[in-house]
Amino acid sequence: MKAMSPVTTDLQRDLQTSAPAAPTAAGEDRPSLIGLGREPLAAALADVGVPQGQTRMRSAQLWHWLYVRGVTDFDMITNISKDLRARLAETFALPRPEIVSEQISADGTRKWLLRFPPRGAGRPVEVETVYIPEESRGTLCLSSQVGCTLNCTFCHTGTQTMVRNLTSEEIVGQILLARDRLEDYPGRTPGHGNGTPPTGRLVSNIVMMGMGEPLYNFDNVKDALLIASDGDGIGLSRRRITLSTSGVVPMIARTGAEIGVMLAISLHAVRDDLRDELVPLNKRYPIAELLDACRAYHGLSNARRITFEYVMLKGVNDSLADARELVRLLRGIPSKINLIPFNPWPGSAYECSDWDQIERFADIVNAAGYASPIRTPRGRDILAACGQLKSESERLRIRERMALEAMIAG
Repeated sequence: MKAMSPVTTDLQRDLQTSAPAAPTAAGEDRPSLIGLGREPLAAALADVGVPQGQTRMRSAQLWHWLYVRGVTDFDMITNISKDLRARLAETFALPRPEIVSEQISADGTRKWLLRFPPRGAGRPVEVETVYIPEESRGTLCLSSQVGCTLNCTFCHTGTQTMVRNLTSEEIVGQILLARDRLEDYPGRTPGHGNGTPPTGRLVSNIVMMGMGEPLYNFDNVKDALLIASDGDGIGLSRRRITLSTSGVVPMIARTGAEIGVMLAISLHAVRDDLRDELVPLNKRYPIAELLDACRAYHGLSNARRITFEYVMLKGVNDSLADARELVRLLRGIPSKINLIPFNPWPGSAYECSDWDQIERFADIVNAAGYASPIRTPRGRDILAACGQLKSESERLRIRERMALEAMIAG
């Protein structure tokens, strides 16, 4: 397992909870090529006998077919020999996640419950992925973990116990699955979308805002997002990819330097005592420390602003005094503030702020010079809105967790 930079023991444990690699589909014993970086892909080709002088060219060809064309069968690759296609098919797989269910909201939002096969001694797991079509773009919300460790009290996902990290293959697989369902590849007629945005593609934006804390799965998220932003692959601009974190401060600098995508912070409170309750991670990394990391974020500018997410909870964090303090805290940080009406879920203890109060709150923020859009809830009727995602996966058994912790400690 790749060594991480020195951080606290708890953080190190959270960062390293990925299960070992294993078969990629039920009954499948061939390793997947999906999610491999360019160098590992070239090494895989060398393993099946591609001459050293050809691995770079052949891996570039394969990269194009996997991520630009979206092939799922080696026989669809027309610019390599039949013999090489046969060797690849015998040795490797190009799997997609299994769709357990697909729900379509009245507003066009789509939610997929996806199942991934066992890893190591684990069990099949499930996550949710959401596609939000709009006139100017199509946004895909990806999950990075099965469950979550953070226990944010307003978030439905936080009520699900952490099971494991998703691999790079599983994160990229969510993108490819969505593009498959939307027919979002060159030469195919788009379907299922809400028209094609001006970008010319249905999946034009990615947000790491689904299940889990992305910075507790840094290496896999990094590998997946570098594939997503590769100009010869999936080809999304890094300015169209946003990673949302609850504030894993030691990993924020690495995110900017090594991934270079847009950053979003799940803030939700302006006082440490309240944020300790809403986002318990704040007890480890309080607001002042978090905002210092934001000020130092690589590439931060008015053109590359940090988005601060602020869920509006009635009588909890929505006073006008809170709005004024929010403005004060963010002074000097190029920012956009997303005000998110609370999306209810079964058993939640909070209510959404009254609309008039949200607008008064927004007026104060806007008057201070910050863009402060009120996020229109999407997919509420299928529990696909912000903070509503939750799969039915089971938690790791105690002995599995003990074995995993022993592996990390060793």
